[in-house]
Amino acid sequence: MVKTLVYAHRGASKLAPENTMPAFELARQAGADGIETDVQLTKDQIPVLIHDENLRRTTNGTGFVQDYTYAELRLLDAGSWFSPEFSDTSIISLDEFLRWFRDQPMFLNVELKTNVIEYKNIERIVYDSLKRYHVLERTIISSFNSDSIERMKKINPSIETAFLTSTKMRRLPHYAKSLQANALHVKHRLLDKRLVKQAAKEKLALRIYTVNRPALMKKCYKLGVNGIFTDVPHLALEYRDLYHERSVR
Repeated sequence: MVKTLVYAHRGASKLAPENTMPAFELARQAGADGIETDVQLTKDQIPVLIHDENLRRTTNGTGFVQDYTYAELRLLDAGSWFSPEFSDTSIISLDEFLRWFRDQPMFLNVELKTNVIEYKNIERIVYDSLKRYHVLERTIISSFNSDSIERMKKINPSIETAFLTSTKMRRLPHYAKSLQANALHVKHRLLDKRLVKQAAKEKLALRIYTVNRPALMKKCYKLGVNGIFTDVPHLALEYRDLYHERSVR
């Protein structure tokens, strides 16, 4: 029986501001198997953890991440939008996160946000940071941008990569394999038995996002997908334990 790994999507993002240290710390406390986070580049080429290209949704800033230096971004409030108690929360760099993560017994999924803005050299910059902190062996690089997947594989053919998609496509696992990806990360509405079989045939890991409802968690566990990305890792782990307990009776 496949044990589905639980990745905290942008950290425990239902309990704390997404992609911030409080959210990552809560994911660790919950016992998540891994953390998923998003990387963009600043004006001075520093990789930072933020989902949107624009600052307005998750900070008190305006405009685009790429138009600010890292020092300027650090001055923004990245927590009050979620709750006043997180008003002193800042955007963090990938390096700051990795200094914390390297000592945690977890896996990591780094999504390269290159499907809207193709940040120049982001693949090499992110790769070098992961190598510097000795976490390459437990990191997956994912992207909606197939070019990013292929560029990362040219840097290091052995690094694990995943093609990320929400689009229904004929022979999707075959396409992911053609990119030399090791895994397929798909939106939950694309999940069915056929996709699970096709991914297994292509020897691809299959992970599903964003899995927050108990019924969907159970479906993922029953079909034996390799991983789920969830905003509520504490609940996903609880339901996984219950599912496995019932399965072995």
